[in-house]
Amino acid sequence: MTDQQKPVRVRFAPSPTGELHIGGARTAIFNWAFARATGGTFILRIEDTDPERSTEENKQVILRGMRGLGLAWDEGPEVGGDFGPYLQTQRFNTYTAALERLKEKGAVYPCFCTKEELDAKRAAAEKSEGGYSGYDRSCRGISAEEAQRRIDAGEPHVWRLRVPENHGPIEFDDAVYGHMSFPADVMDDMILVRTDGSPTYNFAVVCDDTNMGITHVIRGDDHLSNTPRQILIYEALGKEIPTFAHLSMILGSDGRKLSKRRNATSVEQYLKMGYLPDALVNFLALLGWSLDGDTTIIPRDVLCENFSLERITKKDAILDEVKLDWMNGEYIKNMGAEAWVDAVAPFLVEAGLTTQDEIDAKHAWYEKLYPLVAERMKRLTEAPEKLAFVFAGTEIEYDEKSVQKNLLKEGCRADEVLREVRAILADESIAWECDPLQDTVAELAEKLDLKKKLIFQPIRVAVTGSQVSPPLFEAIELMERDVVVARMDACIQKFFEN
Repeated sequence: MTDQQKPVRVRFAPSPTGELHIGGARTAIFNWAFARATGGTFILRIEDTDPERSTEENKQVILRGMRGLGLAWDEGPEVGGDFGPYLQTQRFNTYTAALERLKEKGAVYPCFCTKEELDAKRAAAEKSEGGYSGYDRSCRGISAEEAQRRIDAGEPHVWRLRVPENHGPIEFDDAVYGHMSFPADVMDDMILVRTDGSPTYNFAVVCDDTNMGITHVIRGDDHLSNTPRQILIYEALGKEIPTFAHLSMILGSDGRKLSKRRNATSVEQYLKMGYLPDALVNFLALLGWSLDGDTTIIPRDVLCENFSLERITKKDAILDEVKLDWMNGEYIKNMGAEAWVDAVAPFLVEAGLTTQDEIDAKHAWYEKLYPLVAERMKRLTEAPEKLAFVFAGTEIEYDEKSVQKNLLKEGCRADEVLREVRAILADESIAWECDPLQDTVAELAEKLDLKKKLIFQPIRVAVTGSQVSPPLFEAIELMERDVVVARMDACIQKFFEN
């Protein structure tokens, strides 16, 4: 079976040392979308060999971030699969077996140099004209018999890869960067297994990718320098080398590397900021990839049908939150009332406006809030502020600027308007619906010889507390009549009777 005929198997392999970084999420999306586009398999593998930071809690943070984005994995933690386990700490037997194979082939050798000896050699080499050029291979010539004697005697040692002498350039065709070539003579005999028996990153990742049948390695270009080293390990193991695709860096809008001090950097942060998972996936997919160079809104199904490595660019991507806000707003406009309620519910509850039980019991009513704000929202976090007046009681807080401009400005006749409107709103013969209420109130413009703006703005301030609000009478319809009338009374008393 040729490489092109092999079923695609890709993996996302984060280290659980904190929240899922936005750059890691982009890598996960590219792997996931490529698997979906090719009918392949998307694997989640947790590289949890850092004993201090790779906690169970941090592992759950990674899984939560993946689920938050809606990136379902075909094999991995909580899902299982034929190539598990999917945590590196549970795969040490595979690294031991691989090392034994390399020993049998003479592809590795034990190195007994201490850290102090290596540090001294490095310091001396750095002072010389050529500078430091890696490990000097001083243990490479130790005979097998002597090496075994020293091992049996309990002498600490690591296992190094025996890079073949006269190895030609290490070459591969990167799906993003094109043909790459690295001189082999600058590759030192890297450590594969440490003194304590633990594998180094490069050794573990090659063993894992080999044993899991990974066909394509799609990852950040910070790993590009690891690739020639890993190819040497593939060759030593006698395994087929996968296709590599290295992704450009994501920079902030200022052109600098993303920093926690200047940017939100994790998936959970963006979700808490009110971005929808679909919008985030769409946005991140376009950081270094394009459908056709023009299309911006790309639903998941379109992404999964059309994603290809050929359209990935090696130019650094810019994380433009202004564009993300716009894109998120477009998704909010088109998501529909039912989905919007489910998405916005946690934000309304957190703001103390309602409870989840209340939302579940009156879901249809909450869906009627959606048209009030759908065209005006960029993030879900805006909903509580825009809709707070709907949930308030009979007394509300007033925006001082709105009061001065629309209630107390000389000649606006707001007191007269509010008393007339109060009578209309209290008249139960008028249906408590947007159109009849609005039409009746609009007739006041002719009766009082006032522009409609001078009729409606005082009502808006009296009912919502501000001169800026969602559509007024659409909102009033969703509120209780006695509550709205009580607000009119409170406003009249506060500003015109005291």
